[in-house]
Amino acid sequence: MDQLGHLLDGFGVALAPINLLWLLIGAVLGTAVGVLPGLGSAMAVALLLPVTFSLDPTGAFIMFASIYFGGLFGDSTAGILLNTPGNSSAIATTFEGHRMALSGRAAKALGTSAIGAFIGGMIATTLVVFFSPYLVRLATLFGPAEYFALAAFAFIAISSVVAESVLRGLIALGIGLALAMVGIDGPSGTARFTLGLPQLFDGISIIVITVGLLALGEVLHIASRIHRGGLAKQISAKGSPFLTLREFRQALPAFLRGASFGIPFGAIPVGGSEVPTFLAYGTEKKLAQRRKDPDFGTRGAIQGVAAPEAAGNATAGTAMGALLALGLPTSATAAMMLAAFQQYGMQPGPLLFERSADLVWPLLASLFVGLVILLAINLPFAAVWARLLLIPKHYLYAGITLFAMLGVYAIASSPTDLWLVLGIGVLGFIMRRFAVPLAPVLIAAILGPLAETELRRALTVSEGDLGILIDSPITITLYSLMAVAILFTLVQAVRRRASRRSVAA
Repeated sequence: MDQLGHLLDGFGVALAPINLLWLLIGAVLGTAVGVLPGLGSAMAVALLLPVTFSLDPTGAFIMFASIYFGGLFGDSTAGILLNTPGNSSAIATTFEGHRMALSGRAAKALGTSAIGAFIGGMIATTLVVFFSPYLVRLATLFGPAEYFALAAFAFIAISSVVAESVLRGLIALGIGLALAMVGIDGPSGTARFTLGLPQLFDGISIIVITVGLLALGEVLHIASRIHRGGLAKQISAKGSPFLTLREFRQALPAFLRGASFGIPFGAIPVGGSEVPTFLAYGTEKKLAQRRKDPDFGTRGAIQGVAAPEAAGNATAGTAMGALLALGLPTSATAAMMLAAFQQYGMQPGPLLFERSADLVWPLLASLFVGLVILLAINLPFAAVWARLLLIPKHYLYAGITLFAMLGVYAIASSPTDLWLVLGIGVLGFIMRRFAVPLAPVLIAAILGPLAETELRRALTVSEGDLGILIDSPITITLYSLMAVAILFTLVQAVRRRASRRSVAA
């Protein structure tokens, strides 16, 4: 198989000493950021993107990919030890993981989490390598109308799924599209939403948007709540994190079931790994009730940690495949990776495998190596990572603010960018305060220009006939799936309201 040969060539590049160094640095940074509550791999990539321009593209993307998975490995640590998940993808793991910690098995829960993340990521990455040619062939069937439908599907699906309120999701989508429209309109040369400022003629950099929204917005949010209570009492993570043979046999089916939930969700834009992790946890809960497991829901069960962790990393693995082969970011972190590609003048999609094969295959090979490195630094050193939770918040977030501002200023030495970061950071704080999701903003800001360009191309080809937008099986399928996503969200919202009324009554 051609892809196996390409993958072996990729390993030759990924195992070069300098690239192994970038992998190690990315793994350490990603895990460290993931451990800290409120932060995540998307924010780590956003903060590091401005300072990696001095690296060659291969080294930079190898480090970003390691950060990508490292954040997921670290997310569960805070949830297991403090009942405060580092990111929303670790919420489902926290339920049984924290119960295990309270019953004196914190190290075992951390070890199960690391092994589950490794197995889920490894299975998904293997599938991406061997099925990426088929994804590329699928992408060649896409014309302007299909790409517009794909972007619209991403907009609506993410906006409706990640928010409890569809309205809030659409508000976030509108904010992202508004930010994407700032600057000079390419076809007409007209200035849009620039307020007459020449500094905005080139638009707002995606780095400015992401750093302001993710980093500064989180800092302001934490600052507004810092006196409402400090960190919870930390639970000791002493003990052996390694599973016995009996425990591994118990966990293995859960690892595989979790991965099977995560793999398909990574390839579709449903907002991240929250849905598959909760599905995996729910399945394990039902199976535990069937076998009358006394630990599940009381002392904590290994299966309740194993399945969500495998699902989360499997989702991340196939999301990388969808990004590389289709140019479709299916999560906030994947959107940041897309922004990184664009900063280096590359557009993920079917042509990427032909034009930049020397980058793509080392990147895919580095995912395998990175997962091994992450398992090695997370399994035995889980207790060491847990000590990062003791850093005082005011020191931690002051450092993040300084690093974010310096990184943004280093891009173009523009004071306007600093003001924009501050303004977008305040916007991010307001969105957090009113529970408006951030992922639709990032997806819209990155995919908005693509959607506009492809819509114009489609209408130009059809001489203004809107029928071209629903003139192929692919567009009809995508719009049908969009309608199903909206209907599903509305039904869920009605059910939640009905249950709240019944509880109130």
